[in-house]
Amino acid sequence: MSTSSIKRRDFIRRSLVAGGGLTILPTGTLFGANGPNNRLNVALIGAYGRARAHYATLHDENVVAVCDVNALKLPYAMKEFPKAKVYEDWRKCLDHPGLDAVLCCSPDHTHAFVANWALNRDLHVYMEKPLAITVNEARTVRENYLGRKEKLATQVGMQRHAQPNFNRLREIIRDGVVGNLKEVFVWGNRQLPRPGYLPAAGPVPSTLNWDLWLGPSPEHPYNPGYFAKLHGNCLSWNMYWDFGIGQMGDMGSHTMDLAWNVIDAELPERITSSSSESINADVTPVELTTAFVFPANDWRGRIQCTWYQGGAMPKSPSQWIDLNNIGHGAMFKGDKGSVIADFNRRLIIPEGNDADLTYFNRRSEADLTPDLGDFQKQWISACKNGNPAETACNFEYSANMIESMCLGLASYRAGAELEYDRKQGAVTNVAGANEYLTKPYRNGWTMNG
Repeated sequence: MSTSSIKRRDFIRRSLVAGGGLTILPTGTLFGANGPNNRLNVALIGAYGRARAHYATLHDENVVAVCDVNALKLPYAMKEFPKAKVYEDWRKCLDHPGLDAVLCCSPDHTHAFVANWALNRDLHVYMEKPLAITVNEARTVRENYLGRKEKLATQVGMQRHAQPNFNRLREIIRDGVVGNLKEVFVWGNRQLPRPGYLPAAGPVPSTLNWDLWLGPSPEHPYNPGYFAKLHGNCLSWNMYWDFGIGQMGDMGSHTMDLAWNVIDAELPERITSSSSESINADVTPVELTTAFVFPANDWRGRIQCTWYQGGAMPKSPSQWIDLNNIGHGAMFKGDKGSVIADFNRRLIIPEGNDADLTYFNRRSEADLTPDLGDFQKQWISACKNGNPAETACNFEYSANMIESMCLGLASYRAGAELEYDRKQGAVTNVAGANEYLTKPYRNGWTMNG
């Protein structure tokens, strides 16, 4: 093809997109109301477990590749997507010809790697939570995404964000139902204690590529306990430092999102963690309290947001209310009262003689934020409609939140209050704490493949 023909083709394509609200995917496919194709070419990484929740959405797209290190899991996905090519190694899967997008349900310790590799290939990415398990991973993925956010749609699987209560909480707090917001508390009560990494136990099944399951993680012997049939396996391994970040990344990704969606935080300037448990070099803490201090922004002052897990709890605003009845919840405290919430409900508690709610500028029904709708389909739509940054939990929003949570674990491991340079990504007052912002990886594994 001549140079003039190429230039003319590119001009026509740009004109179509600009004039018709269309978008062109990495494959060159033209999407839009009158586009010749309205299906994404998707690679599904992780065939079973959490992947089952995405089967229905993916039936409307072209699943061209399915990847899993466990051959016993592949038949479930192949029954749904019989034309897909099978892969064992996600690194090879990402180079499948003609991909537009990746939906990843692999173990937590590979999330940031898969995400960054996919971004490097200009692929849209849906990544199950948590997006990362170290500060450095979160910052690496965010930086890569920010350079591509005008063309790539990303979403982290914090699907509870689609509950209407998330919008209602943001609206009533911003509209002044508690007066001036002063402090936020978030908690989760799950407790999964473990003494340490599991010992070697039996041969590796011929159907499992244990080496690829470990991926970038340091070496560990195989033990079938890591694959117990419990909630899609993740609660069998995500409490170990090399494989996850425990409840900070698991239910913390969902529950902290209740607060994160309201307070418009980016990164904390000070972090303090405490626990009744001694530090375990193998296992993340069960019981933990972490206080994050965030700078003021254009609608609220400097604020502390405190995370509690494993039995640690904030003080109730009223003796009539037992917060322990809420397994995963958040509380927003202002100078006029409090709001207590879980994913679906909220309770407004005015406090003081002047807490008559006359100061609450309640918005009309017409001014309510529209429901998000289907969380997965929001990402699919963003991949196609030319507005990729419209997803609710994109890699900037989600990386900021998980970086903060990882800083809480760094404070716990360092045994100290940390002062954080948010621009440089470094602890400034406890030099030794910076080693906890990253982790060791096996030789041959890189985040920038």
